[in-house]
Amino acid sequence: MTRPPPAPLPPPSARRLRKPWLSRRSPPQLIALSFAAAIVLGGLLLWLPIMHGVNPDGTRRSVTFLQALFTATSALCVTGLNVLDPAKDFSRLGQVVIMLLIQLGGLGIITFGTSFALLSRRRVNYTERIRLAQQVSALSAGDVLPLIRNIFLYTFVIEAVGALLLLPDFVAREGWARGAFYAVFHSVSAFNNAGFALYSDNLMGFVRDPLVSLVVAALIVLGGMGFLVQLNVVAHLMHRRRHRLMVHSKLVLTMMAALLVFGTVSYLGLEWSNPRTLGPLGFGDKLLASFFQSVTTRTAGFNTLDYGAMGLPVLFISILLMFIGANPGGTGGGIKTSTFYVMMASAWSMVRGRRDTTLFRRRIDTDTVLRAMTVGLLSIGLVNGMLILLLLLNTRQDVLFVQLFFEAVSAFGTVGLSMNTTPLLNPDQHVILILLMFLGRIGPLTFAVAFSRPQGQALVRYPADRDILIG
Repeated sequence: MTRPPPAPLPPPSARRLRKPWLSRRSPPQLIALSFAAAIVLGGLLLWLPIMHGVNPDGTRRSVTFLQALFTATSALCVTGLNVLDPAKDFSRLGQVVIMLLIQLGGLGIITFGTSFALLSRRRVNYTERIRLAQQVSALSAGDVLPLIRNIFLYTFVIEAVGALLLLPDFVAREGWARGAFYAVFHSVSAFNNAGFALYSDNLMGFVRDPLVSLVVAALIVLGGMGFLVQLNVVAHLMHRRRHRLMVHSKLVLTMMAALLVFGTVSYLGLEWSNPRTLGPLGFGDKLLASFFQSVTTRTAGFNTLDYGAMGLPVLFISILLMFIGANPGGTGGGIKTSTFYVMMASAWSMVRGRRDTTLFRRRIDTDTVLRAMTVGLLSIGLVNGMLILLLLLNTRQDVLFVQLFFEAVSAFGTVGLSMNTTPLLNPDQHVILILLMFLGRIGPLTFAVAFSRPQGQALVRYPADRDILIG
């Protein structure tokens, strides 16, 4: 008896359709969708009555779903903008959930998923490695798994050290149990550049406290530096001959130092005599407060001074620093320091009549320049478009243009600084800020690539035309 011939295989297109839905998502799509799903789940969690604080009469505080969703977005996108007061409107359990959302958003959802796969000894395939490499800004997919292990180890060690350094100050203020939780919460929030604080005035009560200010500032700098840069610097310090500093590390370290000095001098000079900010402080406290604002403006969101009381010149500089943001591959947002440098350096090279943009005796390739220009243009367009919507939806005469502009850039840069404006906005404007925080966290270019239709390589290349006048 002969066996029947085997059934023919389905065409390749049909076989592709049978793959799991997630496996057919590109890395940018998976990053965007995972953050969106986590935001909704986080909002549902924080909407539960058990997560809400208690009024003096013993009743639970009222929190709407939009307020819970806004808080979850701000935590997962490590922003720090608040429509509620985390110190009063959320219970201790709610504050723990916010802290976990901050940690999840700072390190990346896909990064966490891979860590669990590694712990369960599941094999991580090449597609998953590509997704990870894009999320943590690894140089290649082959290096991503050792990098993930080092990122987790480095993160938890730094956060633990930060909590121990903050512990004496918070214990002295809050007692042992409460002070220990406050130390851990603020260490996690600072390292992940989130800006959430458990005090109603953020950290304004610590403006003269060098321990808290410097420890929080150090955690912000380390978190926003970029994991790849941090590991490269550590390897270089331990083995100088075998591990040289990458050009990327030199670039971001130089930019970071320059922006910190620029910001500190700007705050110190422009707010020196302002009676509502630096005016009442001594020289040492003025220098400390100026340095802290310069650090935190780079997407961290903590403040020891009242931004609502600052003058317009320093607010404009703050907006510029927030838009530039932190370094690639870190927990901060913004267009990133490397993007800003490449944009400025390529423009300067064009002005000087040079064809190539160089950096530390290396030429920056054209694709990198085009990518930087694309990120910058998309970011400017996104912020301005959302700002127009905020202005159109504005219903209060006491909310000024500069406040909405500051709020829009703060949300896009995942900074979290505010001129005390966020609670004054209406629900429609809160939705706009939610979208800005989400797009700012995943990146406008990532979002554009995720949901655009890919085009194949053009078969025809047209001749260049040099008759178009520029400038």
